[in-house]
Amino acid sequence: MVDTVTLQTAVETIWSIFCRTHDGVDVADGRRGLLERHLQGRCEAREEDVDELASFGLAYLARLPKGEC
Repeated sequence: MVDTVTLQTAVETIWSIFCRTHDGVDVADGRRGLLERHLQGRCEAREEDVDELASFGLAYLARLPKGEC
């Protein structure tokens, strides 16, 4: 079962960092949804802590093409 508090905390942390470090990224960018689904899958596969999810999430966003939404 996905710990929603851990998942949401990780998504908020990652998205905040990503928006601050990438010019022109809107807070409503479609990559946020992709990120949340990606991390949810990781949570379902095994339990993760917020720091570990944040690390995986930032790496995932770095691999996405700019036009991916």
